[in-house]
Amino acid sequence: MSRPEKVRLGEILVQQKLLSEEQLGLALADQKRSGRKLGRVFVENGYVTEEQIAGALARQLNIPYLNLKFFNINPELVRLLPETQARRFRALVLEDRHGALLVGMSDPTDLFAYDEIARIVKQNIELAVVNETEVMAAIDRIYRRTDDISDLARELEQDLGDVSVDFGALAAANPNLEEAPVVKLLQSVFDDAAQVRASDIHIEPQEGRLQIRFRIDGVLHLQTEADIKIAPSLALRLKLMSDLDISEKRLPQDGRFAVRVKNQRIDVRISTMPTQYGESVVMRLLNQSGTQLKLDAIGMPRGVLEKFRAIVQRPNGLVLVTGPTGSGKTTTLYCALAELNSVEKKLITVEDPVEYRLPGINQVQVNDKIELNFARVLRSALRQDPDIVLVGEMRDQETAAIGLRAAMTGHLVLSTLHTNDAVSTPLRLMDMGVPRYMVGSSLQAVLAQRLVRVICESCTTPYELTPTEREWLSLELNDKVDKGRYFHGKGCSHCNGMGYRGRTGVYELLEMTRAVVDAANDPDPANFLKVAAAQMAGETLRRHAVALVIQGRTTVSEAMRISNQVED
Repeated sequence: MSRPEKVRLGEILVQQKLLSEEQLGLALADQKRSGRKLGRVFVENGYVTEEQIAGALARQLNIPYLNLKFFNINPELVRLLPETQARRFRALVLEDRHGALLVGMSDPTDLFAYDEIARIVKQNIELAVVNETEVMAAIDRIYRRTDDISDLARELEQDLGDVSVDFGALAAANPNLEEAPVVKLLQSVFDDAAQVRASDIHIEPQEGRLQIRFRIDGVLHLQTEADIKIAPSLALRLKLMSDLDISEKRLPQDGRFAVRVKNQRIDVRISTMPTQYGESVVMRLLNQSGTQLKLDAIGMPRGVLEKFRAIVQRPNGLVLVTGPTGSGKTTTLYCALAELNSVEKKLITVEDPVEYRLPGINQVQVNDKIELNFARVLRSALRQDPDIVLVGEMRDQETAAIGLRAAMTGHLVLSTLHTNDAVSTPLRLMDMGVPRYMVGSSLQAVLAQRLVRVICESCTTPYELTPTEREWLSLELNDKVDKGRYFHGKGCSHCNGMGYRGRTGVYELLEMTRAVVDAANDPDPANFLKVAAAQMAGETLRRHAVALVIQGRTTVSEAMRISNQVED
């Protein structure tokens, strides 16, 4: 391909009737004032989309437009162009066409970038237009820090040498001991975790080696292995960052700190635990800047969403969200709080720990060391004249009883509980020692939820059911099983070969109607279970999971995994 011609983006969009002359004039004035790229001004002002710009450039230059969502990128080819230049020029090497390399660029009219890329790769290049957002996401995904982490781990190992050092004792005299290599290593770990959307980082000393794993979409993946001798240094540095007791290695400790990764603030919850070969450290990553707390963005079915919204708008009562650890309960409650938050209402949360930070809400972190537990904070919170109270978890009978009494006296109380499904939750409260009448009069609704992995849209492909999967689906679909089409992800560069990318919620809602309340007051639990199941009318976790399978959003195996957690 010959060197591209220099063209004016605004004129192309006007010629192709995607932009008016007036909009072009406004955008040029905005560009002059702000210094932003003209294409970015068009998109951010809502005049055109990135796809429209890419399509217009492709037609003008007579080159292809590639949708990277459906392009299986070869990481080895991409790395022919160093990361710095790839980010600078918004470019990716996509194909080796035996004599020329196909390079995707968001701005193929950048002649300097074209010349620089050709010089770096030392081959002829052919151009394609790609969406800027997609190319930057691909760069984040492919230029991972795995090699850097391994190199930095070896560097730290060499610095430590063969001498056994008590880092806890030395750090008291010299807090900056080994700071540079440790900080570089940890920063690379956090960068890599953010790039692959990891929710947790596990640093685990094993016999003769240190293992670092990331949890991505609910599944752990090995990131790297290093020499065991660097484990104490990593644990020490993380404790210093979390204001934990660096001299205490015999007891578990919990803390938190914040890091910045690519101009994003990430809150880190840290837990340390003594193990046979050293201290195991687990960190939960909470991306505050990238979190959108909206109820209609978490995958709740329309019917459940409308009922749940109406329930949390009530002036009083208890609303519980249930499910296992890591099922998104706190996120759901904070989505509700974000919608309820207004200057007319006072909101107080009692949590362990505080996971999200919202302006205008009074958030309290419990601290058992000074006997600042849920029950004590909740009693004090009720004297603060709140309208809405969020209790992180109903851990014991005392907390549950206080929460229910608050719900009876004009407060809306939101909380979580660990139960298998919505129907069993009222019975669980009674088992905890809460009086039956309080459950019936105060509990408004129970939302049970799970998280299922979503099929990667870049490599989704039709799938033939196994006999076991067919039999399981037939319990919900009967003879309609063979009329459906089923899919799975075959694995690609977008999902790191897993076939899944991202997760969505699976929900069921039990509303405490008059019939359900009457059944809750019946001493026979079998009667309550029967009435509650009838009230839900088959809108269960299992039914929602099957609906996602039919829509092609998840696999049968994922739906079965979620369903098996709630089987009787």
